[in-house]
Amino acid sequence: MTQISLTVDGTQVTDDVEPRMLLVQYLREKVGKTGTVIGCDTSNCGACTVHLDGRSVKSCNVLAVQADGHEVTTIEGLATGGELHPVQAAFRECHGLQCGFCTPGMIMQSVDLLNENPHPTEAEVRVGLEGNLCRCTGYHNIVRSVLYAAEHAGDAAAEAAEVGAS
Repeated sequence: MTQISLTVDGTQVTDDVEPRMLLVQYLREKVGKTGTVIGCDTSNCGACTVHLDGRSVKSCNVLAVQADGHEVTTIEGLATGGELHPVQAAFRECHGLQCGFCTPGMIMQSVDLLNENPHPTEAEVRVGLEGNLCRCTGYHNIVRSVLYAAEHAGDAAAEAAEVGAS
């Protein structure tokens, strides 16, 4: 066993883990973050995407011991103060999900994409989401959701500033 200590969704956690335990297994089994989905176990589908130090990674492709000393954000950690993250809200608004299995990974990858490119074109969104697979939606509403989030990001920031000022 190896002891690891990391921050998950803003909370410091320390656990003993098998050196071969995957980050996705650790998050689900030890920390209880079941929003991070186990999909293909081969890093092909992207359903398990989380942020490691602010960058998206497929957590089935990272060992838990590799996250030692780092910060992990899961789909559960995106919402703040009971309010959905703008990308989560955009997926809801634009019906960017169907069965919901790929949605956590899609949202996490979309957040990273928009952090890198706040105003992507449709083609850039499609390229940015290439590593995440969906078998239900045909991607149209997913792409629309990301573009909607990019378009309305300033609106969400302004609303947050207004709430903070009142």
